[in-house]
Parts: sequence; C-alpha cells; structure tokens
Amino acid sequence: MALPIVNSIISWFLKKRIHQIELFLKYPNDVQNELLLKLTHTAKGTEFGEKHAFKNIKSYTDFSKNVPIQKYESIEPLIDRCRKGEQNLFWPSSIKWFAKSSGTTNAKSKFIPVSGEALEYCHMKGGKDMLCLYLHNNPETKLFTGKGLKLGGSSAIYEDNNSYFGDLSAIITENLPFWADYSSAPSQEVSLMAEWETKMEAIIDETIHENITSLVGVPSWMLVLLQRVLERTGKQNILEVWPNLEVYFHGGVNFNPYREQYKKIIPKKDFKYFETYNASEGFFALQDTNSSKELLLMLDYGIFYEFIDMKSYQGETSKTIPLSDVKEGIDYALIITTNSGLWRYLIGDTIRFTSLNPYRIKITGRTKHYINVFGEELNIENVEDALKLTCEKTGALISEYTVGPIFMKDKKSGGHEWIINFTKEPENMSYFTEILDNSLKAINSDYEAKRYNSMTLAMPKIHVARKNLFYDWLKKKGKLGGQHKVPRLSNSRAFLEELLTLQD
Repeated sequence: MALPIVNSIISWFLKKRIHQIELFLKYPNDVQNELLLKLTHTAKGTEFGEKHAFKNIKSYTDFSKNVPIQKYESIEPLIDRCRKGEQNLFWPSSIKWFAKSSGTTNAKSKFIPVSGEALEYCHMKGGKDMLCLYLHNNPETKLFTGKGLKLGGSSAIYEDNNSYFGDLSAIITENLPFWADYSSAPSQEVSLMAEWETKMEAIIDETIHENITSLVGVPSWMLVLLQRVLERTGKQNILEVWPNLEVYFHGGVNFNPYREQYKKIIPKKDFKYFETYNASEGFFALQDTNSSKELLLMLDYGIFYEFIDMKSYQGETSKTIPLSDVKEGIDYALIITTNSGLWRYLIGDTIRFTSLNPYRIKITGRTKHYINVFGEELNIENVEDALKLTCEKTGALISEYTVGPIFMKDKKSGGHEWIINFTKEPENMSYFTEILDNSLKAINSDYEAKRYNSMTLAMPKIHVARKNLFYDWLKKKGKLGGQHKVPRLSNSRAFLEELLTLQD
C-alpha cells in the first residue's frame, strides 16, 4: 500500500478517535456509569446474570450489592464449563478463545476468557490507540515508512473441546487482518512459533535486513532479542542495524531497571519510549504524551473499573469505590468488569492516581508482591526506587532480581535475601549493599524501624547471579518469553531456594 494512502487513512482514523477520547476525558464518570449498565443489561440472561439479578441493577450501588468480588478461583468452574463448550454462562456471545496466563507467582495456569467484543473493542482498539496517540504527539513521524517489530510470547495455539487457548499475543496474532503482515515483523508464521529460542533466531533472520521503525514488547525479553541481534551482526548498537528506529512501545514490567541499558543500546537523544498497561484480562491504560511517565486510563474499552484502598485491603471482602471517588496519591487494588464476562474481578495489580482530570495512573505493584514478614511493609515501588538510587551511586546496571525473607532463628535477626543479575557489577559489593540498605531506609520508614540496631532485620544479604540464572530458571518452568516475569518480592523462600539450587 502506497505511503500517501496509508497516511490518509491513518489521519482520518486519528481525527475520529481523538474526538472519541476527548468525550470520555470530558465526561469520565458518565461514560463509566453508562458502560456498567450496558454490560449488566447485555449479560442479564446469562447464568451469572440471572444468579445475581442483573435485571434489577440500576446503579453502581445495586451492582456492588448484587455481585461479589471475584478471584480466579471463584469463577474457574464457570470458565471450565465454557472451555468444554457451554455458552451463555457469564457472557452472551460465544466465547471460544482463552488467554492462558500463569502470571508471576502462581504455577497453576489461568484461562482468561476473550470474547469477540473484547478482542475488537479492547485489545485491538488499545493497539490502534497506542499508534494514534503516538502520531498525535509526533505528526512528523516516519513510523509507517518501515515496519514494527513485535515480540510476543510463546505463541502456540492449542485446541481443546472446540475452544482455543494460548498466550494473548498468539490470540491477537491469529485474529489480525491479512494486511497486518505488511506493516509488522516478523511474519505471522514466525510469530506463532512455539519454541522460544528457535523463534528468536527466526525473528532475527527475518528482520535484520528490514527497515524497522518501531519495537513492541516486554522490556526484559526485547533486551535479550536486541543483544542477540548485535551478537549476530557484530554491530555496536541497534541504530547501526535499524537506523530509522524511532520508538519503543513497552509494557508488562517496570521499565526503570532497563532504562539505562536501552539508552546504551539505542544511543539516540530523541528516541521515544511509550508505555502501555495491558494484560490478558484487558487493555487498561496508555502513555498519551511524549515525555510523561503517567498513563491515561482508557474508559471506553468495555471495562468498568472499581478500586480498593490498599490500606484496608481484605481481598474479596474489601470495600470498593468507583472511579468518581478515587483520590490522588493512594495505592488502590484494581477491580475490573469486562466485555468478556469478568465480573468484579480482582486482577491483582495496584495502581496510584497521579491526576484526576484527566484520570492518569502509575502502576505501583501487585497485591501479592511485597515483603511484610517482619512488619516492614516493603512494596515493589520502594524496591525499584531504592535500586535506581543505588545504581546511580555505584554505576551498577541490573537486569533481573528477586528478594525473599531470611526467617528469624533462635536469637538471630531476620533479613532480606537478594539474588541480582548484574549487566554491570558494582566495583564494591559491600558499598552497593550499604547504599541499597540506606536507600530503603530513606524510602520506607517501617523498614528503617525494623533495621534499628539490626534487632529485627539484619543487613541485606546479596548473591550475584551467575550468567543466565534467571533465564535458565524460566526455561526450566517453560516460561520463556512474552509476559512471563521473574517474581520480584515474596513472603516465601520458594523462589529463592529454587534459584539458589540452580546457582551452583
């Protein structure tokens, strides 16, 4: 397709979509309330809708009274029945796609229903909006003179009882229009390859001679791919391979630990980084300006949002509030109701509002990803901020890490045990440990109190991971690529012990 025609189509779509975005920016709570009633009305004849009297729901108050908060375990029996062919259980349209997701810590796979409505009006709409907002901010872009390199997960699709399951990226790839292959790389055939390491080599084969203008994927795995591209080509940086590269659309993990490594591998002052917040359950938020690290909550993707203040978090029995009642600066657990039939689903993520007009957020962690064995209440944001400060002061670079507890024994204090994969080790590990400890004290007063005179918590214990330790651990678990992540914080020693066994 000729470039002027492509630009004309994109410009038309951009103007139309920006107008729709402006509508929910102006009337956010009206849009959300209307959406809730539309979702309950649509599903009132389903088994779930009849059980919870959807026909009587006229307001958010009715909805929160009639429908309990759900975790995956609560809805798993309905999902299992749907996977075996039953329909109209929790959503009226036929559902045959399920995104297989095990998250970070749960070894048991989850099968998240993906309706046709969610595919078109949430996941794919989010991808289109990602491009729209980028173009809106960068009208002189040459993005469409080349191709976007998209790095999905292990993308095999499996059939079971006339239903299909796989990584979300595989489901989206399987449902893309035929012309999508012209604007992206690798080809659909390579994208859907199951074996991760073979797929990586095939991606490199297909793309090193292409004009790649954008990257899309999870930072940890994209970094592995880019490093392999440099090894294969013998180039010093990625711009020597793809000189017209201008933007990286990323999501899935906190980007801060990888930022300096990307700046080194893509040494371009005006290179753009655009963050997205999407998961198997839905596409939630996007970076909508060039420089912001905040994400605009997208309110017209068929997802109704509720929130639980983490200070009073009690799982499924927690008190929830709608979007209209949120405040800035508070960590909230996210509850979603979707056009795939997830009703008041506790997704496990925590977010914080940085702006209420419009509603912009930061992802702050996971409801399960914290260490609070000794009352230190250390969360992922504390740890990421402390690591950033420590790396700045010591010149170290980190790609992966995990932290777990050292439990008190006899009269010995407890502590935190770290395994860190350095791409650049600090010159003095004792100094690194001291700076990290002091940074955590400065950021978290509970940690500081427990560290007083090492009475409860001793100095952190840090192991330098051998080369490929975390990679080998993920490979052993069959979790290479895509959305699979190394667990950062845990109240258990399970991950630590597995990794320490592989370390030797």
